[in-house]
Amino acid sequence: MLAIFKKEINQFFSSVTGYVAIILFLLANGLLLFVFPDTSLLDTGYANLDPLFDLAPLIYLLLIPAITMRCFADEFRSNTIELLSTKPLTWWQIVLGKFWGSVLIVAISLLPTVVYYIAVKQLSIDHHQLDNGGILGAYTGLLLLGGVFTAIGIWSSSLTNNAMIAFLIAVFTCFIFYNGFDALSKIPALSGGADYYLQMAGIKFHYQSISRGVIDSRDVIYFISLIGLMLYLTKLSLQRKLWQNS
Repeated sequence: MLAIFKKEINQFFSSVTGYVAIILFLLANGLLLFVFPDTSLLDTGYANLDPLFDLAPLIYLLLIPAITMRCFADEFRSNTIELLSTKPLTWWQIVLGKFWGSVLIVAISLLPTVVYYIAVKQLSIDHHQLDNGGILGAYTGLLLLGGVFTAIGIWSSSLTNNAMIAFLIAVFTCFIFYNGFDALSKIPALSGGADYYLQMAGIKFHYQSISRGVIDSRDVIYFISLIGLMLYLTKLSLQRKLWQNS
């Protein structure tokens, strides 16, 4: 599994695409947080990073599918998936190696956002103490969200040998899981009970709960369960495609 993990990281950073994806993520966050007037935290009058945690999931909808779209699509296109299957590795080791490699890349893309924390702290009156506990909880939620989007992206990549199709499937699926259930819950006919359960089925409900700094075990279990489900579906997809090609 460690070899797959290293290969995934090296493959991402061996081309300019990986660096461009992370730079664009940081640039988009920087513009939204400090330049564009509608979302600039400089115009809110409060020293907090709430805009970052509100906007980052929307940017992740594009960034993480871009990171994961080649995970298995390139293996299918170059026929190296069959070579992987003959190695002394289980399917779970292959899937988890790809997953943790991609998660590390997502975590690396988050590290530079610490600069935003420092900037907000320095810009606040008398360097006002920020809610560090709440910010740490929000970062935890963002990492869990990144893990779910990564699992969805890897599953999407296991469905096709075309990286662009895998990207589009991942973007659509992440959007449905993140915003689709929440949007459905707002249908008037579903109000009065069903709307709450629909919200709970979606990622946004649980992410917003953690992003407020409250780490509830139910939210953590939800994220871990969804990650496990998507990785299990990825394993099934790989086994099915290999069986069809044999």
